[in-house]
Amino acid sequence: MIHEVLHPKTWKATPGYSNGIAARGRMVFTGGMIGWNEQQEFETDDFVGQCETALRSIVAVLAEAGAGPEHLVRLTWYVTDKREYLNNLKELGVVYKAVIGRHYPAMALVQVVALVEDRAKVEIEATAVIPE
Repeated sequence: MIHEVLHPKTWKATPGYSNGIAARGRMVFTGGMIGWNEQQEFETDDFVGQCETALRSIVAVLAEAGAGPEHLVRLTWYVTDKREYLNNLKELGVVYKAVIGRHYPAMALVQVVALVEDRAKVEIEATAVIPE
């Protein structure tokens, strides 16, 4: 394990995220990634499809710094409809594992009224730490 997962022994296990991560090294921050392609065009209005595209964009930006998904320490998800998120957890899990793998950083999910791009259903910010 690259980073230390922080989880009190008496707490219930978390499904698909960590409560905390301790890390040391070069920090990498992404902007909010939405579900459009490299040309800033939406290819789908499907929630899961937009999540996959946003996650792939995060991986691409991390690669520019020499980092990978295993270096992620935090993801903050902004969604326009929490029901859409909750109703698609199984499909999101498949997409997440295909793009990020079985690495679960600290995460937060927030429902927002809207995102700047009208067609965007999700925006994800990431923080990664590349060990020294």
